[in-house]
Amino acid sequence: MAKKFDPNTAQNAVEIEKQFAVKAVEHAQTYWNLLEKVPPKQLRLTKLDDEIFEHTMRDFPELNEEPYEKITKLDEDWMKSPEGKERWRKFIQAYEKKVTDYNFGSLIRTDSRDEYGERNTIFVTRIQFYAFEIARNRLGLNDKAHEIAKTQAQEEKEKAEREKVKGKKRANGNGR
Repeated sequence: MAKKFDPNTAQNAVEIEKQFAVKAVEHAQTYWNLLEKVPPKQLRLTKLDDEIFEHTMRDFPELNEEPYEKITKLDEDWMKSPEGKERWRKFIQAYEKKVTDYNFGSLIRTDSRDEYGERNTIFVTRIQFYAFEIARNRLGLNDKAHEIAKTQAQEEKEKAEREKVKGKKRANGNGR
């Protein structure tokens, strides 16, 4: 008979960690692409956005204080303090049967005014990602990110066009 799995003593499997990391990065890229294409106030991330938003604001009233600094710039120490961990654990468990992959790891930008990057990203559960990003979208805190994403996409499009023109010139013997 196999003994009961204890996550506290389990060894990390490198391949599993890599797969989780790949999924988290893919999720972040997908979300950034959504921010580029859809004005944040119009963006719906789940069927439960209203419920998640209301629950977040009810369980974490400090997040609902203008100018919303605690949502704009996340405080990882606050989230991972003993009290913070307990509050988030209760919040997360409420979605166990409601949200697919509710406890999967996701990357979130610590500062909503900037893009994903090494210094602006932390690892959270999927439902924490939803809680913060739904709030950021509804409160207009992702508007700057939307503009950054649109600008980046336009710059990438223009660069691709320039490369295409260069390639055609080379093919015709007109370029170096």
